[in-house]
Amino acid sequence: MLLGAHVPTTGGLACAPANGRAIGATAIQIFTRNKMQWAATPVEPQEAAAFKQALAASGVQAVVVHGSYLVNLASPIPEQLRRSRVAFVAELERCRALGIPHLIFHPGAHMGAGEARGLATIAKSLDHALRRLKDRSVMPLLEVTAGQGSCLGHRFEHLAAVFERLQQPERVGVCLDTCHLLAAGYDIATPKGYAETLDSLDRLVGLSRVKAIHLNDAMLGLGSRRDRHAPIGKGTLGLETFRRLLNDRRLEGMPMVLETPGPLAIWKREIATLRKLRK
Repeated sequence: MLLGAHVPTTGGLACAPANGRAIGATAIQIFTRNKMQWAATPVEPQEAAAFKQALAASGVQAVVVHGSYLVNLASPIPEQLRRSRVAFVAELERCRALGIPHLIFHPGAHMGAGEARGLATIAKSLDHALRRLKDRSVMPLLEVTAGQGSCLGHRFEHLAAVFERLQQPERVGVCLDTCHLLAAGYDIATPKGYAETLDSLDRLVGLSRVKAIHLNDAMLGLGSRRDRHAPIGKGTLGLETFRRLLNDRRLEGMPMVLETPGPLAIWKREIATLRKLRK
Protein backbone atom coordinates (compact mmCIF):
# COMPACT_ATOMS: atom_id res chain seq x y z
CA MET A 1 0.00 0.00 0.00
CA LEU A 2 1.14 3.53 -0.78
CA LEU A 3 0.15 5.12 2.55
CA GLY A 4 1.26 8.37 4.09
CA ALA A 5 0.28 11.93 4.97
CA HIS A 6 0.57 15.55 3.93
CA VAL A 7 3.95 16.35 5.44
CA PRO A 8 5.57 19.73 6.14
CA THR A 9 8.36 21.20 4.01
CA THR A 10 9.80 23.40 6.75
CA GLY A 11 13.46 23.98 5.95
CA GLY A 12 12.94 23.40 2.23
CA LEU A 13 11.31 20.93 -0.13
CA ALA A 14 14.17 18.48 0.34
CA CYS A 15 13.11 18.02 3.99
CA ALA A 16 9.73 16.53 3.08
CA PRO A 17 10.87 12.98 2.20
CA ALA A 18 12.59 12.59 5.59
CA ASN A 19 9.37 13.67 7.29
CA GLY A 20 7.65 10.92 5.33
CA ARG A 21 10.23 8.36 6.39
CA ALA A 22 9.81 9.42 10.04
CA ILE A 23 6.14 8.44 10.01
CA GLY A 24 6.58 5.20 8.10
CA ALA A 25 5.06 6.60 4.92
CA THR A 26 5.44 5.16 1.44
CA ALA A 27 3.52 8.11 -0.04
CA ILE A 28 3.49 11.79 0.86
CA GLN A 29 1.64 14.92 -0.14
CA ILE A 30 3.25 18.38 -0.03
CA PHE A 31 2.76 22.00 -0.92
CA THR A 32 5.57 23.13 -3.21
CA ARG A 33 4.90 26.80 -2.37
CA ASN A 34 3.08 29.02 0.12
CA LYS A 35 -0.54 27.93 -0.22
CA MET A 36 -1.90 31.37 0.66
CA GLN A 37 0.24 33.56 -1.62
CA TRP A 38 -0.09 34.21 -5.33
CA ALA A 39 3.58 34.70 -6.09
CA ALA A 40 6.05 31.81 -6.21
CA THR A 41 9.52 31.65 -7.66
CA PRO A 42 10.35 28.84 -10.11
CA VAL A 43 12.07 25.74 -8.72
CA GLU A 44 15.82 26.13 -9.16
CA PRO A 45 17.75 23.15 -10.61
CA GLN A 46 19.73 22.65 -7.40
CA GLU A 47 16.50 22.65 -5.34
CA ALA A 48 14.96 20.03 -7.63
CA ALA A 49 18.11 17.91 -7.49
CA ALA A 50 18.20 18.06 -3.68
CA PHE A 51 14.54 17.02 -3.47
CA LYS A 52 15.01 14.08 -5.84
CA GLN A 53 18.10 12.92 -3.97
CA ALA A 54 16.30 13.11 -0.61
CA LEU A 55 13.33 11.24 -2.05
CA ALA A 56 15.49 8.44 -3.41
CA ALA A 57 17.10 7.99 0.01
CA SER A 58 13.83 8.09 1.98
CA GLY A 59 11.98 4.95 0.91
CA VAL A 60 8.97 7.08 -0.03
CA GLN A 61 7.65 5.71 -3.31
CA ALA A 62 5.04 8.26 -4.35
CA VAL A 63 4.61 12.03 -4.03
CA VAL A 64 1.57 14.16 -4.84
CA VAL A 65 1.23 17.93 -4.61
CA HIS A 66 -1.75 19.88 -3.29
CA GLY A 67 -2.36 23.12 -5.12
CA SER A 68 -2.78 26.61 -3.73
CA TYR A 69 -6.02 27.44 -1.93
CA LEU A 70 -6.18 30.80 -3.72
CA VAL A 71 -6.61 29.31 -7.19
CA ASN A 72 -10.21 29.36 -8.45
CA LEU A 73 -10.41 27.99 -11.97
CA ALA A 74 -14.18 28.60 -12.01
CA SER A 75 -14.09 32.29 -11.09
CA PRO A 76 -16.45 34.61 -12.99
CA ILE A 77 -14.23 37.58 -12.07
CA PRO A 78 -11.81 38.14 -15.00
CA GLU A 79 -8.78 39.30 -12.99
CA GLN A 80 -9.12 36.53 -10.39
CA LEU A 81 -9.50 33.97 -13.15
CA ARG A 82 -6.42 35.29 -14.92
CA ARG A 83 -4.33 35.14 -11.74
CA SER A 84 -5.66 31.67 -10.96
CA ARG A 85 -4.71 30.36 -14.38
CA VAL A 86 -1.22 31.85 -14.20
CA ALA A 87 -0.67 30.39 -10.71
CA PHE A 88 -2.03 26.99 -11.79
CA VAL A 89 0.32 26.76 -14.77
CA ALA A 90 3.20 27.77 -12.50
CA GLU A 91 2.29 24.95 -10.08
CA LEU A 92 2.24 22.43 -12.90
CA GLU A 93 5.68 23.64 -13.94
CA ARG A 94 6.94 23.26 -10.37
CA CYS A 95 5.68 19.66 -10.30
CA ARG A 96 7.42 19.00 -13.62
CA ALA A 97 10.71 20.39 -12.33
CA LEU A 98 10.49 18.24 -9.18
CA GLY A 99 9.49 15.08 -11.05
CA ILE A 100 6.11 14.86 -9.26
CA PRO A 101 3.39 13.39 -11.50
CA HIS A 102 0.16 14.63 -9.85
CA LEU A 103 -1.16 18.06 -8.82
CA ILE A 104 -4.36 17.86 -6.75
CA PHE A 105 -6.58 20.95 -6.84
CA HIS A 106 -10.05 22.04 -5.76
CA PRO A 107 -12.13 22.53 -8.93
CA GLY A 108 -13.31 26.00 -7.93
CA ALA A 109 -16.32 28.04 -6.86
CA HIS A 110 -18.83 29.61 -9.25
CA MET A 111 -19.43 32.56 -6.85
CA GLY A 112 -23.05 33.01 -7.91
CA ALA A 113 -22.52 32.58 -11.64
CA GLY A 114 -24.22 29.16 -11.57
CA GLU A 115 -23.01 25.59 -11.83
CA ALA A 116 -23.16 25.33 -15.63
CA ARG A 117 -21.03 28.42 -16.18
CA GLY A 118 -18.62 27.45 -13.43
CA LEU A 119 -18.06 23.94 -14.78
CA ALA A 120 -17.52 25.29 -18.30
CA THR A 121 -14.96 27.76 -16.93
CA ILE A 122 -13.07 25.00 -15.11
CA ALA A 123 -12.80 23.01 -18.34
CA LYS A 124 -11.60 26.08 -20.25
CA SER A 125 -9.05 26.79 -17.49
CA LEU A 126 -7.71 23.24 -17.69
CA ASP A 127 -7.52 23.42 -21.49
CA HIS A 128 -5.62 26.69 -21.12
CA ALA A 129 -3.14 25.14 -18.68
CA LEU A 130 -2.56 21.93 -20.63
CA ARG A 131 -1.88 23.85 -23.83
CA ARG A 132 0.92 25.62 -21.99
CA LEU A 133 2.31 22.49 -20.38
CA LYS A 134 3.40 20.42 -23.35
CA ASP A 135 5.10 17.90 -21.07
CA ARG A 136 2.62 15.12 -20.27
CA SER A 137 4.56 13.98 -17.20
CA VAL A 138 2.25 15.98 -14.85
CA MET A 139 -1.47 15.25 -14.48
CA PRO A 140 -3.82 17.63 -12.63
CA LEU A 141 -6.33 15.83 -10.38
CA LEU A 142 -9.80 17.25 -9.71
CA GLU A 143 -10.53 16.74 -6.01
CA VAL A 144 -14.04 15.77 -4.92
CA THR A 145 -15.15 18.53 -2.56
CA ALA A 146 -17.49 18.76 0.44
CA GLY A 147 -19.74 21.26 -1.35
CA GLN A 148 -19.37 24.32 0.87
CA GLY A 149 -20.91 27.51 -0.46
CA SER A 150 -20.69 27.70 -4.25
CA CYS A 151 -17.81 25.22 -4.49
CA LEU A 152 -18.11 22.80 -7.39
CA GLY A 153 -16.95 19.18 -7.49
CA HIS A 154 -19.17 17.72 -4.75
CA ARG A 155 -21.18 15.68 -7.24
CA PHE A 156 -19.76 13.11 -9.64
CA GLU A 157 -21.94 14.76 -12.27
CA HIS A 158 -19.82 17.90 -11.88
CA LEU A 159 -16.64 15.98 -12.62
CA ALA A 160 -18.29 14.24 -15.58
CA ALA A 161 -19.37 17.60 -16.99
CA VAL A 162 -15.79 18.89 -16.83
CA PHE A 163 -14.37 15.80 -18.52
CA GLU A 164 -17.00 16.02 -21.26
CA ARG A 165 -15.84 19.56 -22.08
CA LEU A 166 -12.07 18.95 -22.00
CA GLN A 167 -10.06 18.92 -25.20
CA GLN A 168 -7.60 16.42 -23.69
CA PRO A 169 -9.56 14.52 -21.00
CA GLU A 170 -6.93 11.78 -20.86
CA ARG A 171 -4.52 14.28 -19.27
CA VAL A 172 -6.72 14.92 -16.20
CA GLY A 173 -7.56 12.63 -13.28
CA VAL A 174 -9.49 12.58 -9.99
CA CYS A 175 -8.60 12.62 -6.28
CA LEU A 176 -11.15 11.24 -3.80
CA ASP A 177 -11.43 12.47 -0.23
CA THR A 178 -13.28 10.28 2.27
CA CYS A 179 -14.41 13.19 4.46
CA HIS A 180 -15.56 15.19 1.44
CA LEU A 181 -17.52 12.27 0.04
CA LEU A 182 -19.50 11.84 3.25
CA ALA A 183 -20.04 15.59 3.60
CA ALA A 184 -21.24 15.78 0.00
CA GLY A 185 -23.91 13.14 0.69
CA TYR A 186 -22.23 9.90 -0.41
CA ASP A 187 -22.86 7.37 2.36
CA ILE A 188 -19.53 5.54 2.24
CA ALA A 189 -19.85 4.70 5.98
CA THR A 190 -22.20 1.79 5.21
CA PRO A 191 -21.43 -1.23 3.00
CA LYS A 192 -24.41 -0.54 0.74
CA GLY A 193 -23.65 3.17 0.46
CA TYR A 194 -19.99 2.51 -0.26
CA ALA A 195 -20.85 0.07 -3.06
CA GLU A 196 -23.38 2.47 -4.56
CA THR A 197 -20.89 5.36 -4.37
CA LEU A 198 -18.13 3.48 -6.18
CA ASP A 199 -20.59 2.17 -8.77
CA SER A 200 -21.86 5.70 -9.41
CA LEU A 201 -18.32 7.05 -9.68
CA ASP A 202 -17.39 4.33 -12.14
CA ARG A 203 -20.49 4.90 -14.25
CA LEU A 204 -20.27 8.70 -14.39
CA VAL A 205 -16.52 9.35 -14.31
CA GLY A 206 -14.64 6.06 -14.45
CA LEU A 207 -12.65 4.46 -11.62
CA SER A 208 -9.62 4.41 -13.89
CA ARG A 209 -9.47 8.21 -13.56
CA VAL A 210 -8.92 8.03 -9.79
CA LYS A 211 -5.20 8.51 -9.17
CA ALA A 212 -5.02 9.47 -5.46
CA ILE A 213 -7.11 9.36 -2.27
CA HIS A 214 -7.20 11.56 0.82
CA LEU A 215 -7.88 9.45 3.91
CA ASN A 216 -9.72 11.66 6.40
CA ASP A 217 -12.31 10.82 9.00
CA ALA A 218 -15.14 13.35 9.31
CA MET A 219 -16.16 15.46 12.28
CA LEU A 220 -19.68 15.95 10.91
CA GLY A 221 -22.28 13.64 9.45
CA LEU A 222 -23.64 12.62 6.07
CA GLY A 223 -24.51 15.56 3.82
CA SER A 224 -23.13 18.24 6.15
CA ARG A 225 -21.53 20.03 3.16
CA ARG A 226 -18.71 21.10 5.51
CA ASP A 227 -15.04 20.14 5.25
CA ARG A 228 -14.08 19.18 8.81
CA HIS A 229 -11.45 16.43 9.14
CA ALA A 230 -11.18 14.17 12.17
CA PRO A 231 -8.46 11.69 13.25
CA ILE A 232 -8.79 8.23 11.72
CA GLY A 233 -11.37 6.16 13.60
CA LYS A 234 -12.53 9.07 15.76
CA GLY A 235 -15.08 10.60 13.43
CA THR A 236 -18.38 9.67 11.82
CA LEU A 237 -16.74 7.42 9.21
CA GLY A 238 -15.08 5.04 11.68
CA LEU A 239 -12.44 2.37 11.15
CA GLU A 240 -14.73 0.02 9.23
CA THR A 241 -15.03 2.53 6.40
CA PHE A 242 -11.26 2.62 6.02
CA ARG A 243 -11.03 -1.17 6.29
CA ARG A 244 -13.50 -1.41 3.42
CA LEU A 245 -11.58 1.07 1.29
CA LEU A 246 -8.11 -0.31 1.99
CA ASN A 247 -9.24 -3.78 0.95
CA ASP A 248 -10.95 -2.65 -2.25
CA ARG A 249 -8.75 -4.19 -4.95
CA ARG A 250 -10.01 -1.63 -7.47
CA LEU A 251 -8.12 1.07 -5.58
CA GLU A 252 -4.78 -0.70 -5.22
CA GLY A 253 -1.54 0.95 -6.18
CA MET A 254 -2.54 4.60 -5.79
CA PRO A 255 -1.22 7.06 -3.17
CA MET A 256 -3.47 7.34 -0.12
CA VAL A 257 -2.52 10.19 2.22
CA LEU A 258 -3.81 11.51 5.52
CA GLU A 259 -4.85 15.13 5.94
CA THR A 260 -5.93 14.61 9.54
CA PRO A 261 -4.90 17.11 12.26
CA GLY A 262 -1.52 15.46 12.98
CA PRO A 263 1.32 16.19 13.79
CA LEU A 264 4.02 13.67 12.75
CA ALA A 265 3.79 11.40 15.80
CA ILE A 266 0.02 11.08 15.39
CA TRP A 267 0.29 10.40 11.65
CA LYS A 268 2.78 7.64 12.40
CA ARG A 269 0.24 5.95 14.69
CA GLU A 270 -2.60 6.46 12.21
CA ILE A 271 -0.59 4.97 9.34
CA ALA A 272 0.25 1.95 11.51
CA THR A 273 -3.46 1.60 12.36
CA LEU A 274 -4.43 1.74 8.68
CA ARG A 275 -1.87 -0.88 7.72
CA LYS A 276 -3.39 -3.29 10.24
CA LEU A 277 -6.77 -2.94 8.53
CA ARG A 278 -5.41 -4.46 5.35
CA LYS A 279 -6.36 -8.15 5.01
